[in-house]
Amino acid sequence: MTGASALIPVIAIGGMLAGAGALTAQETKVPSDSELVSLAGCSKGRVFTVFEAPEHEPRQTTVAVGRHFRLNGHKDVLNNIHLHEGQLIEVTGLVKKSDLKGPGGIGIAGGRVRIGGPQPRSAVGNPGMDASYNNVGTIDVSAWRQLGAGCPSE
Repeated sequence: MTGASALIPVIAIGGMLAGAGALTAQETKVPSDSELVSLAGCSKGRVFTVFEAPEHEPRQTTVAVGRHFRLNGHKDVLNNIHLHEGQLIEVTGLVKKSDLKGPGGIGIAGGRVRIGGPQPRSAVGNPGMDASYNNVGTIDVSAWRQLGAGCPSE
């Protein structure tokens, strides 16, 4: 082999290794206490409410319809979501596993009263705040997409 033809396999192997490194760099690491989810629903301000996904879309069964999440993420992503307020969207992001479980105990009186759940607590610095606010989880949004024209009524 000549010097130029011997370099071709080395360059090809180097290109394959560089491509494999780029693929692993694009994958996001999910912490052990969190889960990557895609949820269909509607946003109003920074609050996202889970709704049923359209029939042609895959469904996430672990999160109850009507559940609320506070949206966190890059300013550009949150601004784009805000522009589509009132439209059915799907957000993808990380949620702590403890936020996916929801409140404990057995709900009676339309879920307003919980028997056997954790003690309600007020927000730090604002004892007058409604304790139901503590049942709102947080989702760190990494991506979103529009699913439908309008939001269903709650």
